[in-house]
Amino acid sequence: MALELVGGAVLGAVVGELLRAILDVKDQAISFRSRLERLESSVKSIDSIVREIKELDRELVLPVEETKMFTDRLREAVNLVHNCSTTKWWNFIMKFCYMMKLKELDETVEKFCQTLVLLRDSRKNLVKLNEMQSGVYVGPCGAPEVLEFIVGLDVPLQELKTRLLEKGVQVVVLSAPGGYGKSTLAKKLCHDAEIKGIFADNVFFVTVSNTPDLRVIVGKMYQHCKSFPVPEFLSDDDAINQLGILLQSKIGLGSVLVVLDDVWHESDSSESLIEKFKLGLIGIPGYKILVTSRTNITNFVSYKLDLLSDEDAMALFCRLAFLPGRSINMPDNLVDKIVKGCGNHPLALSLVGRSLIGKSEETWKSKVQQLSEGQSIIDSNSRQFISLKTSIDALDKSIKECFLDLGLFPEGQRIPVMALMDMWAELYNLDEDSKYALANIYELASRNLVNLVFTRKGTSELDGYYNDHFVTQHGLLRDLAIHQSSQGPIKHRERLILNIRGDDLSKWSIEQIQRSHARLLSISTDETFSSSWCNMLLPEKTLSSSWCSFSTLLGCLSKLVQPSYIQLPEVEVAILNFRTTNYSLPKFIEKMDQLKVLIITNNGFLPAELSNFELLGHLSHLKRIRLEHVSISFLSESQLPFRNLRKISFDMCKIAETFRNCTIEFAFMFPNLIEIDIHCCSDLVKLPEGFCDIIRLKKLSITKCNDLIALPQNLGMLTNLEVLRLHSCTGLMGLPDSVVSLHKLKFLDISDCLDISDLPERIGELSGLKKLDMRGCCRLHQLQPSVKDLGELRVVICDEDTVDLWEPFKIHLNNLTVSVFKEDKNLNWLPSLHH
Repeated sequence: MALELVGGAVLGAVVGELLRAILDVKDQAISFRSRLERLESSVKSIDSIVREIKELDRELVLPVEETKMFTDRLREAVNLVHNCSTTKWWNFIMKFCYMMKLKELDETVEKFCQTLVLLRDSRKNLVKLNEMQSGVYVGPCGAPEVLEFIVGLDVPLQELKTRLLEKGVQVVVLSAPGGYGKSTLAKKLCHDAEIKGIFADNVFFVTVSNTPDLRVIVGKMYQHCKSFPVPEFLSDDDAINQLGILLQSKIGLGSVLVVLDDVWHESDSSESLIEKFKLGLIGIPGYKILVTSRTNITNFVSYKLDLLSDEDAMALFCRLAFLPGRSINMPDNLVDKIVKGCGNHPLALSLVGRSLIGKSEETWKSKVQQLSEGQSIIDSNSRQFISLKTSIDALDKSIKECFLDLGLFPEGQRIPVMALMDMWAELYNLDEDSKYALANIYELASRNLVNLVFTRKGTSELDGYYNDHFVTQHGLLRDLAIHQSSQGPIKHRERLILNIRGDDLSKWSIEQIQRSHARLLSISTDETFSSSWCNMLLPEKTLSSSWCSFSTLLGCLSKLVQPSYIQLPEVEVAILNFRTTNYSLPKFIEKMDQLKVLIITNNGFLPAELSNFELLGHLSHLKRIRLEHVSISFLSESQLPFRNLRKISFDMCKIAETFRNCTIEFAFMFPNLIEIDIHCCSDLVKLPEGFCDIIRLKKLSITKCNDLIALPQNLGMLTNLEVLRLHSCTGLMGLPDSVVSLHKLKFLDISDCLDISDLPERIGELSGLKKLDMRGCCRLHQLQPSVKDLGELRVVICDEDTVDLWEPFKIHLNNLTVSVFKEDKNLNWLPSLHH
């Protein structure tokens, strides 16, 4: 269905034309009036739903789609309606003929209307799901709703609001140390009824962190305003100018509130950032800027958030440390000592409270002892960090290692659960299929060390697939993880974490690289990074010299590629995060002889072009590659095979061009690949035929690729395939007939494939199929007779509309369970999994 589905100009125009024809004709064609009135009602419903879906598509920033077949049918209907008006009253044969055609048309319109209702509801669900990030999340700069139990913020909320709304005040800095609840208070403010009444939808909530990037922040604000495409910013000043244009176009004479969350105070940079935003907002009357920061920023009105009162601290701790509905069976003096030991610090109370749920009195006494004797890991005067340290030290070793691994990911970013599973499968033998990795995430969440962002409950429960699942972490906890990982001599540290601004790699960082024996490496670069790894790694005395001969420069460059200069031979997991549109892999990566997992993530707005990818062909232990938001054109340039690669993942990648002009010999390049995961690659239309030469493949997941219209006809060549997951490929029109040759296939997922109207005729030949997920297949109205031959089929998951299709086959499939799945959009189900 190659054009645009609903909401497009073509469909809307045809619906309007048909509606006008009916209105013009129905009073003249008396013989057909009742049928035309019924048709009028159905077409009006379609018109209304189409408009609603169009608005939802704007909200979701989705490409608008269209069904060509249905628009052609509607064009025929326009002619039919006009013909009805010219039919003579005495021509009974033509009247009967047109009456039957109108009836058939009405049935077609009604069925399509039902399909549109399902599509509209799925769009609404997507909007709701997109609002779930640690609560309700609306757009890239929407303020998350605070859903967790909160105490002690009612008075600060009123005081902060009064200060912010005071006449003449433009900027208020909300300051407090990490973990006091600044961000929570700012979020509550954004959802306050009075604030909403003043600023309506013109509230932008932006996380800044310690590496502010003005162009990225303004780009997110553009993304938040769905009708405005993100322009290319030539400089920070240009970004600010464009921000002014954006806000004046969107808001006009209205008011705007910009929340800059977690602004770090480094010399004058924070004040400069705020002043630039003031400049961008200068044309908006009544604008307000709220800044949250760990330190007060001078020259602006300030509000300091204090620790919890004794009463509120006790209430928060007891709520978290004792199971609901259970009596508090613990000596009061122990509770008092722990609350005091946490220093009334909200985050410390949360962490320690969670860690003591259901524990014995001896454990509580041990915690009191730890709090009284512990030494702060970051600030010797900070009682709060003592509390945090004791919570981390109390973890089992395997859980603690997983917690420390979270520090490898950039601040303020959602961490994909699938990325963690790839890492932990190779580092700790926590295979994702065993769900031990997910159990560790639940354990960390139960102790308030991470936040879970699960956008689709059913996925994880039914098939162990977690591509829509993320983890977020409080910045203070990330600092703690990094600090813990940085203890001891460099050569004994398991993790090496480098954050590079521009091309400035410090002498200390180079020394760390040279002396490191780390198993895990994380390198994060910003948008000013030039990918000139060689220049960055030149010895400092050469770079700092006022003169440098060409021969000296060549000599230094030659050293860079020598093992004696820079090697990281023991690294098993490498995470590369960047923001540039062009990114070159560092030369030294080819010396990582033990590398097993490589995660490459582009956090910029446009898909990035990678170079030097051929270096990976030298790595004999590399088993997993995960690529996010990059162009995969480099695959066609690779000459060396990835001999031991077991899994490759593409998330939001630009993939179509490479596959369209494909010259890749997949069997040669990926001789031992067993899993491919393609997720949210919106430009993917079809897979090349050679894709099916990867005969060792066991799992193929293509999810949320809405432009995919067909699978390769030779799909049946993947004779070892056990899992075929096609969730939410809304444009996929069917499965190739050769799919019946996949005799080892155990699980088939076609959920939310809206255009699939039939299964292959010989579907019954899938002799190994044990589970079928067909939720949301709204056009699938019948099953093939051969379904009765699926003797191994044990589980079918479907909707209320399709459950009856299985009734005639239950007599043949004695062990079959048909489940009607109702997806739970509420995240309240998560905590129950912790106990």
